[in-house]
Amino acid sequence: MKTVKISLNSIDKVKAFVNEISKFDCDFDLVSGRYVIDAKSIMGIFSLDLSKSIDLNIHADGAVLQSVLAVIGKYVID
Repeated sequence: MKTVKISLNSIDKVKAFVNEISKFDCDFDLVSGRYVIDAKSIMGIFSLDLSKSIDLNIHADGAVLQSVLAVIGKYVID
């Protein structure tokens, strides 16, 4: 598992993010404070405070993890 900080501060970003990660056959969790939701759920994402950065837990390794990181690179913040 790998954790990265992401920013989803617009409706278009949320829709694009969900469409891109839904192509992968692994699990993704978004963690914001004490809330943990499925990152493939648009409704779940909109229940979070999107004005802050969110932790994304990627439950994958190896080549799949590298592919995921390449796809979500534009959402990752330092």
